[in-house]
Amino acid sequence: MNAKNLVYILKRLGLALLTVWVVITVTFFVMHAVPGGPFLSEKAISASAVKALEAKYGMDKPLFVQYLTYLKDVVTKLDFGPSLKQRGRMVIDVIADGMRTSAKLGVVAAVLALAVGVVLGAFAALRRNKLADKIIMVITTAFVSMPSFIMGALLLILFVIKLRLLPGNGAAEGGLVLPIITLSLYPMAYITRLTRSSMLDVLGQDYIRTARAKGVAKRKIIFGHAMKNSLIPVITYFGPMLAYIVTGSIVVEQIFAVPGIGRAFVSSIINRDYPMIMGTTIMLAILIVVMNLVSDVLYKVVDPRIKLD
Repeated sequence: MNAKNLVYILKRLGLALLTVWVVITVTFFVMHAVPGGPFLSEKAISASAVKALEAKYGMDKPLFVQYLTYLKDVVTKLDFGPSLKQRGRMVIDVIADGMRTSAKLGVVAAVLALAVGVVLGAFAALRRNKLADKIIMVITTAFVSMPSFIMGALLLILFVIKLRLLPGNGAAEGGLVLPIITLSLYPMAYITRLTRSSMLDVLGQDYIRTARAKGVAKRKIIFGHAMKNSLIPVITYFGPMLAYIVTGSIVVEQIFAVPGIGRAFVSSIINRDYPMIMGTTIMLAILIVVMNLVSDVLYKVVDPRIKLD
């Protein structure tokens, strides 16, 4: 790795840290600006009991002091504090439990979308304007235009209620099949269209025509030249795709009752569990920032001609 690439990566790391800090700061102050509090939903709780709970969790101190204390704990110890609603549990433990399921869900959905999307896109490009190409384009257009929560609801009605082929509970055996399909359909359709467009552009380049004129085998032209270069836009989309899967899983996990970080995040907002809201927001922000950084660096791996500035 040369000096320019190293400087670029260090700059991106610095920007990533700044982004996470902004997310922490904005979320903290906006969350506390909303009227109400985490203990007001408790049944038959007196004002003195509320004050005692606020003192126990350090919420009786000035807001800026709370912010500095929280920021120090996160930076130095990765300590998000205890959950206010799941008594006796630390936020980091709840997040770790949820991430085991969400990570499995996200990784499988991303790999499925990438593999199927690239194959269908390349196939459609090689069958341009033929029946197979037109069918693939119609189907992918439908999937791209349909939000994940609508697709999830349709799959739930079809495969769980009508056909009774799959469980609708994400915690049951085989319960992650429908959530994985739901999360993967939109990025798969987008990657298909992106790969097709890029593949057609590459197949029209001069060096491809030269290779054909020299008698290079069709298989080598497709897989050795065209496919590799057509994947660059797909890698560009890789970071945003993971961001979509992460944010989309919040809704999908609610639809299919998946015990992941998305469901924990929604539950924390409903229950006004401040430490849980902060912890899940920070972890999701870190995940999205890291994935975008990884996708930027992958440009250079796929195409050494690209300069990281």
